[in-house]
Amino acid sequence: MSTFYTYMPNRGADLFTAVLLPGELTQYPVVVFRNPYVEAEEHISEEEICEIRRKEYAYFLDAGYAVVYQHCRGRGKSSGDCIPYINEREDTLALYDWIRAQDFYNGELYLYGRSYTSSVHFVAAPYAQDIKGAILEVQDSERYNCNYRNGFYKMGLHGGWYVGMYKKKSNLQKSFVPDSFRMLPLIDFSKTVLGECAADFDEILRHPDKNDAFWQTRYGGGEAQGAITHTNMPILLVTGFYDIYTGGVFDMWNALDAATKNQCALAVHPYGHSGLAEKEPIAFDKGELKDAFENYKARWLDAVRGKCAPPFAPGKITYYKLFGETWACDDFYDANETQRLALGAGEVSYVYNPYAPASFKGGLSRNFDSNEWQDAPNSRYDIISLYTEPFAADTYIKGKMRAQLQVKSDCEDTCFYIRLSLCKAEGDYGLRDDINQISNVAAQYQPGEKIAMDFSFDEHAFVIKQGEKLRIDISSSAFPYYVPHTNRRGLYCEQTTAKIAHNSVDLAQSWVELPVRNEE
Repeated sequence: MSTFYTYMPNRGADLFTAVLLPGELTQYPVVVFRNPYVEAEEHISEEEICEIRRKEYAYFLDAGYAVVYQHCRGRGKSSGDCIPYINEREDTLALYDWIRAQDFYNGELYLYGRSYTSSVHFVAAPYAQDIKGAILEVQDSERYNCNYRNGFYKMGLHGGWYVGMYKKKSNLQKSFVPDSFRMLPLIDFSKTVLGECAADFDEILRHPDKNDAFWQTRYGGGEAQGAITHTNMPILLVTGFYDIYTGGVFDMWNALDAATKNQCALAVHPYGHSGLAEKEPIAFDKGELKDAFENYKARWLDAVRGKCAPPFAPGKITYYKLFGETWACDDFYDANETQRLALGAGEVSYVYNPYAPASFKGGLSRNFDSNEWQDAPNSRYDIISLYTEPFAADTYIKGKMRAQLQVKSDCEDTCFYIRLSLCKAEGDYGLRDDINQISNVAAQYQPGEKIAMDFSFDEHAFVIKQGEKLRIDISSSAFPYYVPHTNRRGLYCEQTTAKIAHNSVDLAQSWVELPVRNEE
């Protein structure tokens, strides 16, 4: 085996690039990996970095693949300024071209990444003919989903992460705490917290509407939109039922054209962004992909090259059935009935104060933190906790749960947040959550008017055991995951004041709907 490194010049920066070869003086298929999470490597030698990465990617090297590993611009040993996403297309394409000019290259490129390291490949679409396959884990190609849910800025996902990444080597005098996202107007955030206006960040705040043309631009991640839809190459997608991009990865899968999907596979583990049981409240039997599907990354690439059978069935979703303690493989969308549960009787009301937002544990499937055991029910004056009746038999829930709340408020706009949990003997296990605002339903809402608000939850597959209940929490905030609604109508980032809302839910007219799979 041999190893060397270089500093690849590109557009005013020198990008540290390590080359790990499985043998001497021959040509190999090449796996490409670009990484911004390399602070620990900035102050060690290049030789040490190569050795660390050789051990980490031994599964590729042992299978006969060369690995080209690069520090992203402005991170680790690479020079330049790190502005998240903004330079990745040019830097990634330049690395592909650099590899093509090397003697060790055999004409086959394979893309590998997880989270942001997948996004550096998404923005390089459309893909050249020598890119033969990919493994793209726990990332969504739609930039809107990184930033927003139904117009609510995800301070718990993109916000704090962006602050940490932005121009990391420039020694800016950043002044950030999570409460920074509660400043009004929020459009002053970058100037106040970063010490300078970050144009890309500011523009994201100005465009909370998913249908805005902004999301077709570079600042909005337009280059990555639909990146894999018509690639017609084998791609392994990976997510977890508690990953920060679960719904977006399912959306990518569902958007694949038939020819591409039949070559690809989607694997869904029962955990969060790390895919590790140690970070979750429950460790499921063989729930980690590496335990259930040994050496699946190298095996996927070997299958693309016709050397073995794939570890996951092409054209199918392989997923873990939580509390059913088993892996399954099918088209996933085969629930054969729905079960609608009313939330109770009468009307419940509460005060929502945006200056003192409610907090919840666990980001579930749209924010960092994975899952956690939930706090006690009705833990605050502005959280309404409800329970279903015990289930009479084991019930397999598979697909997208839905909910509808009949609501009213004394403000011209406000929001409602709903969270579902499964009541286990050990505690209440978070399942799904969603947030929506009145103005998404009734643009000219009149205070006191009763309206129906719909909520949709990302895909899931789990078993409710006989005698167990579901818990439903209703509130109007979920700090620190989403910025608190000001209870005022209009573009959030420009609002300078907030006010208190008195919000109500008609329980008798509100419901949760479960997709139930009855198995023979």
